[in-house]
Amino acid sequence: QVQLVESGGGLVQAGGSLRLSCAASGRTFSAYAMGWFRQAPGKEREFVACITWNMGFTDYAASVKGRFTISRDTAKKMVYLQMNSLKPEDTAVYYCAVRAQSTGSKYSEAAYADWGQGTQVTVSS
Repeated sequence: QVQLVESGGGLVQAGGSLRLSCAASGRTFSAYAMGWFRQAPGKEREFVACITWNMGFTDYAASVKGRFTISRDTAKKMVYLQMNSLKPEDTAVYYCAVRAQSTGSKYSEAAYADWGQGTQVTVSS
């Protein structure tokens, strides 16, 4: 089991930026990848971005590509999500998650075993 704690959420005006952080801890940590998901009220949780732990390969949802950047610090066991050019439709609770194995789909919640508590991001018009 891995404990994940997100931080950095808040209220920002459209066009602004936020940087989310996710700190991982636990007895063992053997992640294949880490990802960010988000869930807006009344909507399903959706994939945002992911990064492989060893090589740092990244992938993004089409809705955030070119605006968001995922990164990680392997020494600190941290993953970040830099969000630029924020839009009101980015408003959601953002969750950090750990994908332990390469099996499954990177875009699916089912592939991720451990989740943080979430951090609220609100983008005003």
